[in-house]
Amino acid sequence: MATDSRQSIHAAFERHVSSGKAAFFAAAGIDFIGGERSGITLSDLDGRPLINCHSNGGVFNLGHRHPRVIAALRAALNERDIGNHHLVSADRAALAARLAELSPGDLKRVVFGVSGGEAIDFAIKLARGHTGRTKIISAIGGYHGHTGLALAAGEETYRRPFGPQPAGFVQVRFGDLDALAAQMDADTAAVLFETIPATLGIVIPAQGFFAGVRALCDRHGALLIADEVQTGLGRCGAVWGIDTFGVVPDILVTGKGLSGGIYPITATLYREHLNPFLHQNPFIHISTFGGAELGCRVALEVLEILAEPGFLEHVNEMAGLFADLLARLKEKYPGLLLGVRQRGLMMGLKLADERLGPLATQIGFQLGLLVVFANHDPSVLQLLPPLIVQEAEVRVILDRLDRVFFEIGKRLG
Repeated sequence: MATDSRQSIHAAFERHVSSGKAAFFAAAGIDFIGGERSGITLSDLDGRPLINCHSNGGVFNLGHRHPRVIAALRAALNERDIGNHHLVSADRAALAARLAELSPGDLKRVVFGVSGGEAIDFAIKLARGHTGRTKIISAIGGYHGHTGLALAAGEETYRRPFGPQPAGFVQVRFGDLDALAAQMDADTAAVLFETIPATLGIVIPAQGFFAGVRALCDRHGALLIADEVQTGLGRCGAVWGIDTFGVVPDILVTGKGLSGGIYPITATLYREHLNPFLHQNPFIHISTFGGAELGCRVALEVLEILAEPGFLEHVNEMAGLFADLLARLKEKYPGLLLGVRQRGLMMGLKLADERLGPLATQIGFQLGLLVVFANHDPSVLQLLPPLIVQEAEVRVILDRLDRVFFEIGKRLG
């Protein structure tokens, strides 16, 4: 592959992978093929580096190719393979126990998967199986994956082309307790929200919002499902984003960062009182590659790094530095940068209009900064650097953002 020309790689990608993506990047003037990567940097095949402030939605929380995560996989390869999902597994047991230790309340039981969508699918299945109800309430503009039930719970844009969807799914405006209360009834199995919806534009709910959701769920006998695929594992300055709101969900879904960017693995954690349904039906949900034993070893090392003294303190320290420097940037470009949405190192820059997110993404790429606008609100630029980012790197990132806004100002006159 390294000896292939850029032209031949682009041609093969367009011919065999995605002609649509190839056309999109060509139209945007983005010519990039991933090459070497390490730490917070992803380089092009020709060696031109990008600082990764997208992190693939949190996949690269620990940066690219973290040496301890690589070492864990190499060690596991000496004695493990995928494993057999039908059998008792020491690796799955160890990872599930560690996840339980790091989770609030009695979120003590775990089912593993491969993708976030698969994990959300299982969460919905468990909610319906436990309650005997069908209604699932989620957020307008939310995103939970592209698989069956997850797709039905997400934004209509992704569902509409595929015809009628499963019945029982209702969307309400995120952050609106009155709208949620109006939809809840005796057939509501669960309320499913991303703790902070990323594709909706890094929308930070009021501090009491999730306490209100919890109270409504308890009143109606429904379950609260927290989609922590992006907000979990330190991104918000705590182990779980929902921890920062002081609420314990009934089901919590994690993924992306659990992989360490090395081996795909997701997990759905659930409270003890939901276990009877699965105890009686232990083979009703299976995943051949979910909780692969190689992936469990990788994920255990990810959790060990997360739990080390000082790790979360560092995340919050860097978050504070970002907050200070972004405030200065807002003062410098008041007509372009209208506000900063932030919880830990999950940040969204609210720009003046919907033209600016795509423009900032394009200019950022040209200036060596990988940032991506929010798909359902292009006026918001997502900023999700790896959690291992250092002070000097933060200052470089802000310098490049300054240059991005300067260039936008020039282009807009």
